[in-house]
This record gives sequence, C-alpha cells and structure tokens, in this order.
Amino acid sequence: MKPAEINAKFAQLQDKIAADFDNEKPDIKVLLFLIGVQELGQGPRKFKKREKEELMHIANCKLFSQMGFYELEGQDQDGWPHWKLVKQVPNYTLLEQEMLLKSLIITYFEENGY
Repeated sequence: MKPAEINAKFAQLQDKIAADFDNEKPDIKVLLFLIGVQELGQGPRKFKKREKEELMHIANCKLFSQMGFYELEGQDQDGWPHWKLVKQVPNYTLLEQEMLLKSLIITYFEENGY
C-alpha cells in the first residue's frame, strides 16, 4: 500500500473504533493496547502500568510476527504470551516505522474480522 492509502485506511479504522467504543479517535498506542488485550485473551479488566506496557509489547511482537521477526514461544503460568526475536528488525526511519505499524495494525484488524 502507498502511504496515502495506509493513512486513509488507518483513519477509517480509527473512526470505526471511536464509534464502536463511543470514544475519541484512538492513536497508535491505544490500538496497540487493544491488540495486546485481544492477544492476551483474558478479556477486559484493569491493568497496572507495567501490564499496559507488556500488552503493547505483546501487540508489537504479534504485529511483527506477520513479517517473520518474532515467533510465539508459549505462555507463562499466568497465561501471558512470550515471544522471541528470530531476526533483527531493520532500523527504519520514524516515518517508515509509523507507516509500517499503521499497515500492520490495519492488516491485524482486517484479518480478525473487524
């Protein structure tokens, strides 16, 4: 996808989620948090600050696993997924990182029927 197409699809996704949650447009961090909660699979609940950071890490690993950078190792005793880096993620510029994340987020939501 071209950057303009990515930005348009991302804005549509933000609008849909904002409408569904009756909230403001979510930014990338909020979407990563939502993906992390989904991948954890324990339903919505209150999370501590450290857990929120872990959820965003889970989301990043899940998204980058689509490109073969991470592999799911399994779950710990509390049911939290653990990922391992299988190949080094290239050093992208900030704009490239943003476009890549947006594209991966769009794909994730599309593949999960949203």
